[in-house]
Amino acid sequence: MRSEVIEIRTGSVEVVYDLTAECERFLAGVGGADGLLHVWVPHATAGLAVLETGAGSDDDLLAALRDLLPADDRWRHRHGSKGHGRDHVLPALVPPHATVPVLGGRMALGTWQSVCLVDTNRDNPVRSVRLSFLAG
Repeated sequence: MRSEVIEIRTGSVEVVYDLTAECERFLAGVGGADGLLHVWVPHATAGLAVLETGAGSDDDLLAALRDLLPADDRWRHRHGSKGHGRDHVLPALVPPHATVPVLGGRMALGTWQSVCLVDTNRDNPVRSVRLSFLAG
């Protein structure tokens, strides 16, 4: 197994950050192997999604999460910025992991799919993402 941790600066705003280029760079080191790419975010307030980016779906996801998880005072978990408790619920809806088939050293994503970090936590501007390749 090959594994690497990368750091992503998400800043102080809600974001859907496209990790596809970082995943492709990581997979360049496996040659033309087949296997699985596992992406893991070791944070209690971030998740991973496979979705289309750039055509509005990323903004739609953030809008849907704002509707489902409003940044208000309803949350029992109350440290950090207002509504931060919602950030701790996020990984139950947008899991902190994704696994993508790799064929010939390339992710077998659909035409419009991207691997994305979803981060609604404005209090944590830097995220770690572990990329792991398990050869088939």
